[in-house]
Amino acid sequence: MPALGADMTEGMILEWHVQPGDRVQRGDLVALVQTDKADLDVEIWEDGVIDRIVVGLGERVPIGTVLAFVRVDDGAPAAPRPATPIPVPAAPAAPIAPRAPVAPREPVAPLAPAAVAERGAVPEEHVLSPLVRHLAGERGIDTGSIAGSGPGGQILRVDVERAARRVSPRARRLARERGIDLGTVRGTGPGGAVTGDDVPVERAPTPPSRREGQRRAIAAVMGRAAREIPHYYLERRIDLTPVLHWLEDRNRERPVTERVLPAAALLYASTRAALAVPDLNGHWVDDAFQPSEAVHLGVAVAMRGGGLVAPAIHDAHLKDLDGLMADLRDLVNRTRAGRLSRVEMTEATITVTNLGERGVETMFGVVNPPQVALIGFGAVHEEAWVIDGLLGVRSVVHATVSADHRASDGRRGAELLDALARELARLPQETSHG
Repeated sequence: MPALGADMTEGMILEWHVQPGDRVQRGDLVALVQTDKADLDVEIWEDGVIDRIVVGLGERVPIGTVLAFVRVDDGAPAAPRPATPIPVPAAPAAPIAPRAPVAPREPVAPLAPAAVAERGAVPEEHVLSPLVRHLAGERGIDTGSIAGSGPGGQILRVDVERAARRVSPRARRLARERGIDLGTVRGTGPGGAVTGDDVPVERAPTPPSRREGQRRAIAAVMGRAAREIPHYYLERRIDLTPVLHWLEDRNRERPVTERVLPAAALLYASTRAALAVPDLNGHWVDDAFQPSEAVHLGVAVAMRGGGLVAPAIHDAHLKDLDGLMADLRDLVNRTRAGRLSRVEMTEATITVTNLGERGVETMFGVVNPPQVALIGFGAVHEEAWVIDGLLGVRSVVHATVSADHRASDGRRGAELLDALARELARLPQETSHG
């Protein structure tokens, strides 16, 4: 079980994408793991053939536990790779006892969802993939009545789609009118079909969800950051009128799927500003700042089920505006579908958050350790602006920086905001000629 976040201590196997006998290459995605914050993909670290799967579906195990064995080309099993170390912030105030080494266990067969629920390991719904959970809730399917056709009885997307026929149109209409989640309604019709008579008149209490766990995990990290990181905060207003006009003209000639949003322009400028001020791009580890030559840009994304994560766009400094826009779309879609990888969750060197879509004009965030800075943007709005002694109305964004005073000071933070404004002003000319 690899470390998929700075504060992760254990994880649970939601899906195995491989079975014994499957050939894999380094970097292939082999499993989906549930953590307190998100469901993340796990990649393999060896070339070879899956020899044995040790941890079954629904099992929660600590970091460092052997999940599977890989047989390399010479026929010998590959040694299990230890969890990849990641930069972590200073130790929390309360001492933590060291964990005893976890010895490899005897292999176990993956558990079917029903078997997991029966033995009380975890609720059945927790062994479903995020996509299956979303489809089941969207279509009002009781997953407890579905016989999975996947490995070990795992419920797949096709199983949910077949079961969708078991909800009557009247039941769907009544559930919509009464605000009832059909996923919580057990059908009494033939084959477990949900009929109109099964839909309760009043909305049933919402059972506890993973959102509470995600909020607790986020609160723990942010609480520690607020206690241990000496923050300073700066703000600057930036005129976006030239950029917005240029984007409008540029997008007019493009299909909708290829248009660039203002959010991508802000990410583009933030990336280059981070390169220009390296004291704010990197990690604080072992009481020292470790700068990064590359910009792995963390992007704060709100998940549909609640919670917030900030996965990274790797090597953002090597991408043009169109490339960043494509990566942003892909990252948001995979985040909300629960399809992120370990490196996307652990290697960001600076984070950008944008609450403009919620109408917020100014926001000051909390630095996400072990990073040392966070850039915030509010809504683009019209303000009175003076240019060459003349008063006019311009489209303005309030940009902020929250930074760790151990790694930099207010002067360097101001240089970052200055570089950000300069890069945004330069963007139309630079990309027009590039």
